[in-house]
Amino acid sequence: MKVIICGAGQVGWQIARHLSGEKNDVTIVDNNADLVRRATETLDVQGVAGFASYPDVLERAGARDADMIIAATYSDEVNMVTCQVAHSVFGITRKIARLRAQSYMDAIYSDLYRRDHLPIDVVISPEREVAEAALQRLAAPSTFDTESFMGGRAQLLGVALEEDCPVLNTPLRQLTDLFSTLRAIVVGVRREGHLFAPDPNDQLFAGDQIYVFSHVEDVNRTLDIFGKATKKQERIVIIGGGNVGLAVARALEKRTDRIRAKVIEKSRAQAERAADLLERTIVLNGDGMSMELLAEANIDRADAVLVVTDDDKTNILAAVRAKQAGCPMAIALINDPTLVPLMGALDIDAYINPRATTVSSILRHIRHGRVRAIYSIGDAEAEVIEAQVLSTSPIAGRPIRDIEFPEGVLMGALMKGDKVVKPTGDTRVEEGDVIALFCMSGDVPEVERLLQVSIDFF
Repeated sequence: MKVIICGAGQVGWQIARHLSGEKNDVTIVDNNADLVRRATETLDVQGVAGFASYPDVLERAGARDADMIIAATYSDEVNMVTCQVAHSVFGITRKIARLRAQSYMDAIYSDLYRRDHLPIDVVISPEREVAEAALQRLAAPSTFDTESFMGGRAQLLGVALEEDCPVLNTPLRQLTDLFSTLRAIVVGVRREGHLFAPDPNDQLFAGDQIYVFSHVEDVNRTLDIFGKATKKQERIVIIGGGNVGLAVARALEKRTDRIRAKVIEKSRAQAERAADLLERTIVLNGDGMSMELLAEANIDRADAVLVVTDDDKTNILAAVRAKQAGCPMAIALINDPTLVPLMGALDIDAYINPRATTVSSILRHIRHGRVRAIYSIGDAEAEVIEAQVLSTSPIAGRPIRDIEFPEGVLMGALMKGDKVVKPTGDTRVEEGDVIALFCMSGDVPEVERLLQVSIDFF
């Protein structure tokens, strides 16, 4: 597949890394020649320096015979015009655009993206994706990472194990015997910075960060087994009233469990806009790192603080301040993955990586065939792939124990019809079943072969 990626920033670079690693013909376009050079020197991609929306630049990038274009520059308008030029001049069949401004996302303007208007096949909204990720973190407050699969019936949980975890030093195979009715499987372990898929004889130790697949009805019990109390979040303080903070506050207002939220926003104009758009949420204008303002927001009585300004360092410092002021849980928005190792040392409970969230969303829309969802783990170290089993797949009709999965692949959940079951060695995988696989990045090509899908576009 020949793909043109417009924008060599964090998201564009990561998408190029994924697609070039899967032997696609990738060309990356950016008006910053240094970013293009970085991409061509570190990845197996071609590069073109220039404005992505210019027809002559797209021509040089090979648009005449491209299968797909992904417009992920920093400008919404450039992304939209790029898709229009790709369609009108070059006839590129599949066009994906990242759009940040929420006005472009309003449902009443959805006709804008019809083929005879602005021909964009898939619109990705980072703010909307990040707001959804924030809501998932708040729903599972004792996890550092979480994502829904199988239509919300299964949940991937990232859990940091501490000394009080009751199942430390227990081989994973024994957990199945101890909790025979628990529909949960440990699929990944990060130990001393190294991520791996465990085998049944592996034990868990304090300091491990584990990824667990759980049936949605068993999430609380799963967290309890791994030493995590599940406390209902009733009072939330959101620092940052921009698009992300506003989207989270509006979603919380729509909830039936009457969560009480307060928003702190530094910009007076943005604070006034937030106050106009929110009904029950209190909006405070000021610096989220001010101890006086945090006290006014009753941070010591809050169940969680969510820090989602547009500056990573502000988010980290504000989260630390809120914890010092007595808030039991802090979630921070972190764009720079090199800052993530600081989270534990600074006692920040969870983070949201907008880049990983956006990359996962774009990959979900360009994967081929029956792949239904993709979630990127860490710095593209592993992926969780949800896929439907085709009749042509070599795994169809076989029990799981007989399937030759690579060492870095584990099945976390299996859905037959609309029922999610815990996969065991005896479980037979049938055509039409939906499976969720944890795969180390190097094993993705073999997973493609087993699923009989090429990780391409349709």
